[in-house]
Amino acid sequence: MPKKKTGARKKAENRRERERQLRASRSAIDLAKHPCNASMECDKCQRRQKNRAFCYFCNSVQKLPICAQCGKTKCMMKSSDCVIKHAGVYSTGLAMVGAICDFCEAWVCHGRKCLSTHACACPLTDAECVECERGVWDHGGRIFSCSFCHNFLCEDDQFEHQASCQVLEAETFKCVSCNRLGQHSCLRCKACFCDEHTRSKVFKQEKGKQPPCPKCGHETQETKDLSMSTRSLKFGRQTGGEEGDGASGYDTYWKNLSSDKYGDPGYHEEEDEEEEAEDDEEEEDEGGKDSDTESSDLFTSLNLGRTYASGYAHYEEQED
Repeated sequence: MPKKKTGARKKAENRRERERQLRASRSAIDLAKHPCNASMECDKCQRRQKNRAFCYFCNSVQKLPICAQCGKTKCMMKSSDCVIKHAGVYSTGLAMVGAICDFCEAWVCHGRKCLSTHACACPLTDAECVECERGVWDHGGRIFSCSFCHNFLCEDDQFEHQASCQVLEAETFKCVSCNRLGQHSCLRCKACFCDEHTRSKVFKQEKGKQPPCPKCGHETQETKDLSMSTRSLKFGRQTGGEEGDGASGYDTYWKNLSSDKYGDPGYHEEEDEEEEAEDDEEEEDEGGKDSDTESSDLFTSLNLGRTYASGYAHYEEQED
């Protein structure tokens, strides 16, 4: 029979389990709520931006810096963790900071734990926007993570990217390796896979989780749980309705475009206005032609004799 667990052993196992859960919860913190990605308003130019050591717009130092690891603005000296001892004195401002993170460009307080752990666990280590390819040092906004593909996004592209993220790079929901229906979708590769082709020798599936993508290793999701849509071409062979022989192309596209244009009531109003303007111009031209013919009729009976204009430029009368 196995030995009975003692009270000290049970306490040690419970402590290790609590520490494991704390580490897991600390690593799974929301990126938008992390102190290094907090929202900050500059004291000088009053512009809102990401938590930074120096203002992105005016390069001024903030009066109350925020620690990028623990998020505090004042060191109370309740523990002996501070590298710089200040017994009985609360430190704020530049007296509280100890370093600047190279990844998130934010202050780190002079606590020994924050200084030793933040650089390795900074969530913005390789934060580069997947749309515009800008890093933390290239723009002043905050960094977000896509809810579907979990890629980094800047503040300018987050809504536009997430609106078009669930679109496959294919015209059908079939598996990329065979002709069967893809039951699992990778939102990074924008591809579907069947049950057989999700099994990979490179990426192993963890217990209780969805199978990884055989291409990139990102965790896949079931296609039925997503609002996936296929790729659609606005200008190409899949733009208009099919013709009698089942073919469609650029001619159909222009026909549909012209039909939509002519069906627009605003287009007909513009066309009527253009026709009226053309009619007025024609009437003016006809009135001008009538006046020219009337003036020419007055001088038809007028005879000026032999002139230079009538072809007798070199004519001379013989003297008698």
